[in-house]
Amino acid sequence: MDLSLSDEQQAFRDLARTFLDNEAVPHRTRWDRDEAVDLAIVPKMAEIGFFGLTIPEEYGGLGGDYVTYALAMEELGRADSALRGIVSVSSGLVGKSILFFGSEEQKQEWLPQLATASRLGCFGLTEPDTGSDAGNLTSRATRDGDDWVINGQKLFITNGTWADVALVFARTSDDGPRGVTAFLVPTDTPGFEAREIKGKLGLRGQATAELFLADVRVPASAVLGEVGQGFKIAMSTLDKGRLAVAAGCVGIVQGCLETSVEYATSRMQFGRPIAGFQLVQDMIADISVDADAARLLVWRCADLVDRGEPFGTAASKAKLFASEAAVRAANNAIQVHGGAGYVDDYPAAKYLRDARVMTLYEGTSQIQKLLIGRAETGISAFV
Repeated sequence: MDLSLSDEQQAFRDLARTFLDNEAVPHRTRWDRDEAVDLAIVPKMAEIGFFGLTIPEEYGGLGGDYVTYALAMEELGRADSALRGIVSVSSGLVGKSILFFGSEEQKQEWLPQLATASRLGCFGLTEPDTGSDAGNLTSRATRDGDDWVINGQKLFITNGTWADVALVFARTSDDGPRGVTAFLVPTDTPGFEAREIKGKLGLRGQATAELFLADVRVPASAVLGEVGQGFKIAMSTLDKGRLAVAAGCVGIVQGCLETSVEYATSRMQFGRPIAGFQLVQDMIADISVDADAARLLVWRCADLVDRGEPFGTAASKAKLFASEAAVRAANNAIQVHGGAGYVDDYPAAKYLRDARVMTLYEGTSQIQKLLIGRAETGISAFV
């Protein structure tokens, strides 16, 4: 496997970094304090191409490969993970579900809007009582003539209050995971309500919401894929979602490395830069190694996707290692900064708060270990 980047991939990475350094990094502390990203940046991000990557040109996207997509997610994670979530949920989880499982009419209706961010999507899977146990969700859709009527509640939904369309997973029969169906629900449908969750530890600028569906009526054409195929759609899409999370975590680690080096080389103690002390270099070295190792796991996974080869286990490995590495790196970055790392004048504290959730969503670290263990042994440890 050739790990060198093409000229086109490097050019996009440079473009993304320059854009985010100018349009996001100067504002991320304010967005974090205000608990709201300025959505004026979304169309600017769309112009750069963040939302259109890997969506085919025939549906309004840029096409492009998954290594480039991973580079984009890394740069977003380095700049502000709240922005990474907006992109990877809307054009990633929702857009790719439509691309791979949608009808031609659904693709034509939604993909051009998602690719240009003229509309945003959210992924309505998690419920108050079903996080990792997604096959046992309780939201229910009942057939009524030519329509479906959906009732239920969703929790921790990224983009929930900003989205124009929600990909909602609901039970259409009592046949366990085989009884789950996916629906494309416009968020202005009567009976649909989104309430923003405040007071989060990290990702404060990102809209995270509870969704309430009370007799939400949608036509049969709202079904994504086939009736009973929802769990398969969710699990298939989350594999690529884990790649996006892992790449964003590489960005966090890289950001921790850059801010630690900058601070350590300029901060003077005992008449010399603290970068000259062995134990400071020890922490910086650990961050640097984690950055390279996590990035290579992400690139391997992206390369497998581009080659059309199985990538699920590689995605779990990348997500597991990169998310845990992000927490380690942020802890080390705070230690390098000392007391300065404990306030938000420097990015280290925000990196730690944003990193912590990465070990939880789109499959906890423990779930990733079970998936890797099943792949290695051929025996499932899931109940």
